[in-house]
Amino acid sequence: MQNKITQLFNIKYPIIQGGMIWVSGWKLASAVSNAGGLGLIGAGSMYPDVLREHIQKCKKATDKPFGVNVPMLYPDIEKIMDIIIEEGVKIVFTSAGNPKTWTSYLKEKGITVVHVVSSVKFALKAEAAGVDAVVCEGFEAGGHNGREETTTLTLIPMVKQEVKIPVISAGGIGSGRGMLAAMVLGADGVQIGSRFAATIESSAHDNFKKKIVDVKDGGTQLTLKELAPVRLVKNKFFNQVEELYANNPSLDDIKELLGRARAKKGMFEGDLEDGELEIGQIAGIINEIKSAKEVIEEIVTEYEEIKLSINNL
Repeated sequence: MQNKITQLFNIKYPIIQGGMIWVSGWKLASAVSNAGGLGLIGAGSMYPDVLREHIQKCKKATDKPFGVNVPMLYPDIEKIMDIIIEEGVKIVFTSAGNPKTWTSYLKEKGITVVHVVSSVKFALKAEAAGVDAVVCEGFEAGGHNGREETTTLTLIPMVKQEVKIPVISAGGIGSGRGMLAAMVLGADGVQIGSRFAATIESSAHDNFKKKIVDVKDGGTQLTLKELAPVRLVKNKFFNQVEELYANNPSLDDIKELLGRARAKKGMFEGDLEDGELEIGQIAGIINEIKSAKEVIEEIVTEYEEIKLSINNL
């Protein structure tokens, strides 16, 4: 399954694990990399010293390539970038910010840089900034999302026809069928988040993992658009957000309800009522908690089988 993405990252399969907050620690990243994909450590929920620990443990757990996902709104981003360089990380995925800010600096250090975008406009800006590839993430994705609300199946071909660098698709992909659909539309690889959140190696709380398995069609919704659009599981906290919106709240009202560490409370500590539970629409097809290796094997097997069946039509 060799192509531009496997060559760019020196991996077996063009499957990248999402660098999700409170979910993507060293255990998940190393397991995905060992299984032939590209594992990512999610720096967005880690203090600098915690990130260093995860990188060091990941290096001991795998001799395969892995990377770090860095939301550029992170308050201590300079410390984060210093640690990434000091620890010899060779792949960085950036998101939630201007790719110009860090791309040149990272590339000067010999680091492969990928930026996450939600529109053609931002894909072009990322390409102009010098990134090696872009992740085009559709409206279906979990967690923080683009304001354009463009779906994955429409975003892939629109980005593909405008940029020359490799395109990785994300949002609503959690199976071999989904991967094949993305590749047919022009993606060179896929980034998968929700399916890996519900794995044995995920650092998410067991309560949250079980909740992902229980989520059905229509069980998530995009909200908090005034701050930063985020797709959440419908629970007590989500209902409180909806009730607040019914009263035309100010930004301060929304921030007060959101408070601090809502995502940690939900995804890492397992509070399914008052916590913020970020997951994608694809959760509706996740029916079992498995190992990361099993997930990758299933995706690759289904991809090859469906591709063969189509070729035989």
